[in-house]
Amino acid sequence: MQTNLPDTILETDEGLEADHVLRKCVHCGFCLATCPTYQVLGDELDSPRGRIYLIKNMLEGEPVTESTQLHLDRCLTCQACETTCPSGVEYHKLLEIGRSQVVEKLPRPWQDRLVRRLMLAVLAHRKRFNFLLAIGQFFRPVMPHALKQKVPSKQTIDRYGEKNVINPTG
Repeated sequence: MQTNLPDTILETDEGLEADHVLRKCVHCGFCLATCPTYQVLGDELDSPRGRIYLIKNMLEGEPVTESTQLHLDRCLTCQACETTCPSGVEYHKLLEIGRSQVVEKLPRPWQDRLVRRLMLAVLAHRKRFNFLLAIGQFFRPVMPHALKQKVPSKQTIDRYGEKNVINPTG
């Protein structure tokens, strides 16, 4: 991919890394077949190739928008796209750079930052998650229908095994 990154970007380690990764991408589209968000949403901007374009444009000086932030946020960082890339694009490195630029140029409201911190504090820790899940299951019978549907019943977890429901890969 041809890039026109400004010298101010290229003078940084992040900028050089971004330029290196961007130049490896040949727009082949093999990444589309393995990207879960693209498979579900069907939007090119929710694919690695689309996000690469968004990051490239942002680094070249285009304004960062909430749309850019949304599409970068939707990436699961699973790196499935990297396994099918014939050019060896290290997409995860570019995504980290893009996300750091978005944080710098488009700060989130304090409420969003708080929710993200809380989610990270819970979802990244199995014991915390299981504890909160047990509380949710205890109160599930008295929850409004819409919320009740989001909390799996104890019977569902018992049927499939806690390990499979909470962490399907392990």
